[in-house]
Formats: sequence, structure tokens, C-alpha cells
Amino acid sequence: MRMTESRMYDRVLASDASYNGRFFLGVLTTGIYCLPGCGARKPKRENVCFFPTCDAARAAGLRACKKCHPDDFAAGADPVLESIETLVGLVRARTKEFCDAKAIVRRSGFGASRVFELFRLHYHQTPADLLAHARIAHARAALLAGNTPLTEVALEAGFESLSVFHDHFRRLTGLTPGDYRKLPQVDSFTVQLPDGYPLPYLRRALTRDIHSVTERLENDHYSCAVRIGDQPAVISVRLSPECVHVTAPHDAVAAHRIVIGLLGLNQDAEGFARLSQKLGLARLVRGRAGLRISQTHSVFEGLLWAIIGQQINFPFACQLRRRLIELTGTRLPNGLIAPPAPADVAALRSADLVALKFSRQKAAYVIDTARLIVDGKLTFDSLSATRAERTLLAIRGLGPWSVNYLMMRALGFADCVPYGDTGVTSGLQSLFKLEQRPDVDATRRLMSVFAPYRSLATAHLWQLNQPQPT
Repeated sequence: MRMTESRMYDRVLASDASYNGRFFLGVLTTGIYCLPGCGARKPKRENVCFFPTCDAARAAGLRACKKCHPDDFAAGADPVLESIETLVGLVRARTKEFCDAKAIVRRSGFGASRVFELFRLHYHQTPADLLAHARIAHARAALLAGNTPLTEVALEAGFESLSVFHDHFRRLTGLTPGDYRKLPQVDSFTVQLPDGYPLPYLRRALTRDIHSVTERLENDHYSCAVRIGDQPAVISVRLSPECVHVTAPHDAVAAHRIVIGLLGLNQDAEGFARLSQKLGLARLVRGRAGLRISQTHSVFEGLLWAIIGQQINFPFACQLRRRLIELTGTRLPNGLIAPPAPADVAALRSADLVALKFSRQKAAYVIDTARLIVDGKLTFDSLSATRAERTLLAIRGLGPWSVNYLMMRALGFADCVPYGDTGVTSGLQSLFKLEQRPDVDATRRLMSVFAPYRSLATAHLWQLNQPQPT
């Protein structure tokens, strides 16, 4: 083991799950051994010993912790996570069978508090919120599948009334159920924005790279080149304070999904604003209480951003990304370039990207990750947050910052922090009036108060020391 015992104990006190499996903690007073990230009460240093393996801990007469299950982790299994993933799959497939969160608890076999804890940990949602999103997903599929009456669609999805169905559907999609059903037959639609939507911050997000070759914003007209399936396409959006009007000649259903991600409509901005007020930190959300995280157009685009942006300044990251897109993307008549598909990047050689000023290491990371997707070894369909994080951390070239950034901006998980991010630490220093920027452990402690909205907290911290957009 290449760590001092002092360092290992420090990681235990920090509940640092990134050290899980690198060593195991034995607690002599209780006779158990745990993972470093275990959430149990922390033992005193004199009552602790460390082991390289579970076998070594058992040989010392200790037994496995029933809270963190170190043996399962060491074996690559996680029965508690697997049981929750199975339960969530059942909820999503049979929403009508679950009338409320209590029904989920009854089906789980755990107590109510434990179910709430596990859903927050593994899916970044409460059982009730996950059920609400599952019902909307069920209804969207039913609306596109045929002409079933809206009342029947609502009841089959598990809604108690048509009015409740309309309210939830419009809040999360910006459309009425009837308008959503029309999407396959139209090439334009209008998405309603929540009251007080901070449009200037959306404009700022859409113009992060002022020289972008895939998107442009001119006054209130936004155009972006995307890939829908394997085909390049252009989505045009006209912005206004109350709504956005979208033109999408190729596939309005796919365009709606992309636009909802750009707007962040499925994020609980109001819930985070209430939490900030309750914590006495209203300054964090002042003037932008409705701020959302604008999602990338695709998970692959998020992966490229996350890998390319590591350990270099933002302008250079934008430059490298533009060069990659110019090399592998599809040029469109309006002057924009549709980003590449994974197969386009997978076909490159490292030398192709090195010639564009990529480092050899970064070039290899980009190409190898694209090949994982092409080979079917990397997919993200219906993953829990825990499974997504573990999957991504196992990929060469993705560290904790990249993984959390990707989970926030491409996968839409609500409780992530890109630890080590200078925008986050600078924001925390300003918010809490600290003498110096916090390190990773201090950041983890300070951000814990914002759970389960740490992704939105991150977005607000990024904006805290920036001038207010107009």
C-alpha cells in the first residue's frame, strides 16, 4: 500500500468514496471492517487499523459492515444498488401500479427513510419525483404511439385526473399533451417557459464559445447544428421571455428533447431556490432564482467537452473542439458544421489530432472513448447515477472532475459537483467569505448543505462572481 496510515485515516474522515477498494478500514471496538467512504460514525484513530483486502480484514477476526458492504464492493457486486435499480425499472415500466411514493416503499422491502436515502444516493431524486418523471415518460410514449384519448393516457400513466396530468406534463415539457402528440406531423412548435425564466443566463450559456462552428446566437435567434440519429440537422429557436418558438424540419420529437435539455425544464430550480433561502444563502440565487443548467445536445458531445476541457484553459479547449469538428463534422448550407458521430472520431488516428495541437494523451482518450461507444461497450440508457459514475470513472482519461461535469451537463443528474473546479471554489470563497479558496475536502463539506441540488448549486456558484448578463 502506497499511502501512509495518516493519509488513509484522513480519507476515512472525509468519507472519500474515490478510495473505496484501495484499502479497507478495520474498527477494533466494533469488530467490523468498512470501505473508506462508509457513512457510518467515524471511529477514533486509536481504534482503527487498515487492510489491503477484505481477506486480510477477515483473517484479523473482523466482520463486514452491513451498511457499506465491503465484500460486495471488492467482488464487483452491489446487491443494494441492484435491488434499487430493479425497483426503478419496475416503476418506469409499470407506473400505473404505483399510486404514490408509499407504494414504492412497500415494494422495496426497505423502510421509508432507507428508500428515500437510496433513491437520493443512486438516482438524485426522491421516490415521488422519480415516479412523476416516469409517468410523464410513459405518457409521452403513449401520445406518440396512437390516438388513445388523453383521459385514458393520463390514467394509464398513473395520474389521478386529467388536470393533474396537464399541469405536470406542461411543467416538464413546455407543451400540452395535445401539442406533444402533434410533433411527428409538424416542423415547428412553441415551448412555454416558466414564470421568471432567466433568459439572459440562457443566452450566456448558448454563447460560451463565441467562435463556435456548431451554433450561433444573433439577437434572439439561435441556430444549432446537431445529429439526430446518424443524420445532421439544424434546429432554429426564437427566444422570448414567455416562450421559445422552435423550427425543426427533420424530426420535431428529437428536436423537442434537445430544446428541453437546453432550457433545463426538467430541473427543480424552484426547489433549489427555496433551499437556498432556508439556508440563509439567498444571495446565491438573487436575480437568477430560475437558473437551470443548459444540457449538451448529446451525451457524446458532453464526453468530448469533458475530455478536451481537462487541465487546459477554456479558450484553448474551445479551439481544440472547433478543430475536431472542422475535421470530422458535416458542413451544412447555413455555414454551421454538424458535430461528428462517434464513428467519425473512432476512425481517426492519434496523429490526426496531434496535428491539431491535441496532446498525444488527450488524442488517445478522445479516440478510444469514441471506439468504446462504436463497439457497444459504453452506453448510458437508463443508468442510475451511481452506475453512470462508476462506468465513467473506469474509462481511461476521465477523472472525478470530468465525470461529474458530464453527469451534470449531459446526463442531467441533479446532485453532482466537479470537485477541484476553480469556478466552484472561487464561488464558495465569496459566498462564505473565506480567507482562501477551499480544497477538495472543504468543498465537499461546504457543498453538502445543498444536497440534493448540488448540480444547480454548482451552476449558481459559477455565476456568482460574474457580471449580470443583459
